[in-house]
Amino acid sequence: MSETSTVPVTRALISVSDKTGLEDLGKFLAERGVDILSTGGTAKALREAGVPVRDVSEQTGFPEIMGGRVKTLHPLIHGGILARRDAEDHLAAMEEHGIAAIDLVVINLYPFEATVASGADAATAVENIDIGGPGMIRAAAKNHDFVAVVTNPDDYELVMAEMGDNDGATSLDLRRRLAHQAYARTAAYDAAIAAWFAGQRDETFPARHALGGSLRQTLRYGENPHQEAAFYTTGQTRPGVATATQIQGKELSYNNLNDTDAAFELVAEFESPAVAIIKHANPCGVAMADTPLEAYGKALKCDPVSAFGGIVALNRPLDEETAAAIAELFVEVVIAPEIGNGSRAILAEKKNVRVLETGAMPDPGEAGMVMRALSGGYLLQSRDNGRVTEDMLKTVTKRAPSDAELADLLFAFAVCKHVKSNAIIYVKDGATVGVGAGQMSRVDSAHIAAIKSDDAAKAAGETESRTQGCVVASDAFFPFADGLLSAAEAGATAVIQPGGSMRDDEVIAAADEKGLAMVLTGMRHFRH
Repeated sequence: MSETSTVPVTRALISVSDKTGLEDLGKFLAERGVDILSTGGTAKALREAGVPVRDVSEQTGFPEIMGGRVKTLHPLIHGGILARRDAEDHLAAMEEHGIAAIDLVVINLYPFEATVASGADAATAVENIDIGGPGMIRAAAKNHDFVAVVTNPDDYELVMAEMGDNDGATSLDLRRRLAHQAYARTAAYDAAIAAWFAGQRDETFPARHALGGSLRQTLRYGENPHQEAAFYTTGQTRPGVATATQIQGKELSYNNLNDTDAAFELVAEFESPAVAIIKHANPCGVAMADTPLEAYGKALKCDPVSAFGGIVALNRPLDEETAAAIAELFVEVVIAPEIGNGSRAILAEKKNVRVLETGAMPDPGEAGMVMRALSGGYLLQSRDNGRVTEDMLKTVTKRAPSDAELADLLFAFAVCKHVKSNAIIYVKDGATVGVGAGQMSRVDSAHIAAIKSDDAAKAAGETESRTQGCVVASDAFFPFADGLLSAAEAGATAVIQPGGSMRDDEVIAAADEKGLAMVLTGMRHFRH
């Protein structure tokens, strides 16, 4: 068949749950004399719009039965869709059995994903599993040499424009494009159903794992300019970068999206007003305070050099004072649950800054799955939703932490969860004062965190070390005492770490010798 082969549309089958654009499409087809077959609510909507339509049951001579479960599953329908117009035996079968060719199939499926997202019970979810729709979509897509299949109302205009240019016909190029989209849609639909069934059965890792996503945007490039990239959404409603409204600014890049997600997930850990500033997926400053403005100032103070060009995330509505303070620094993205008109006006002066409003905060304890690609496969694991509380801590040193130290320890360990391993975090008065991230040695992370803290203090004209009197958090156990001793040398007075090393006794003894208080969590937070 020629790449430019066109097929006139003389008969169309339309059955849609989403009625967006239906009236315009129906009138367009009717004006061109297309015989329109339809079912149930779609037929009713078309008739109310003044569009002539015939019920599928009139075509098949068989009524809709079983509450509409059986209506299009009939040879007179599927034969009309699947018949090849260039095969003599197909044409003979059509003539013998009175099968009329169907040239255009317009279907969108029962809203299974939306039904599940609404919290519907199992019976309602099952009734929203479409059977006839996917069957007809797949049949039409298979026979795309002769049939155009439309599964998205956004494509109605495209189909109408091409039919207008081609005297009521569709091109093979368009039909192939629509067939591709059709199979992608049914694949994603089946993936959503499979995931729901796995959840119903509490089966975390089924024998076959299906994944479906919808293209949100094609990105200019990936992590680097020579890499291609795109952003897909899964339909999950978790507040964050995928569900946020972009109020202003340039298009988000691959790195923007990755870093913004990291920032917002981090700041969601805290109940008090908090701000996180992220650079290259690691925090360069995190703080809690009584107000967002105070939290921003404390977070920025940790490492203002790295904060330049970073991502700022808040867990409170962005007020005008904080917006004005953020506007003094060059940042790539600002994300918050709410951004008022006054704050929007202030940030509007920085036109290139991407500003995102999420409407809510994600639940850090919510279950979910995260994925990482490997050559030839991918790793799937549950989200790190572990949260350490005071009652989980075990004091293992002679000295127990003070109340102030304890509050900082819990804050530090929550931050640690969002820092690349090996991670060492120094915290004082509800704010990070030093961050050591992503080093091959834990002792190196401890040194780097202290060095960066000292550099920031000197740049600010301070004469005292910021880490003096701080607490320190480690994302995993200290395998040797050297990392702990480095933290003690930096001025740390209390330590929080998972414990579990063969040399725990050695590390505890070193902490006692230095007069440190140390608590064990029994939970680690590797983040690779």
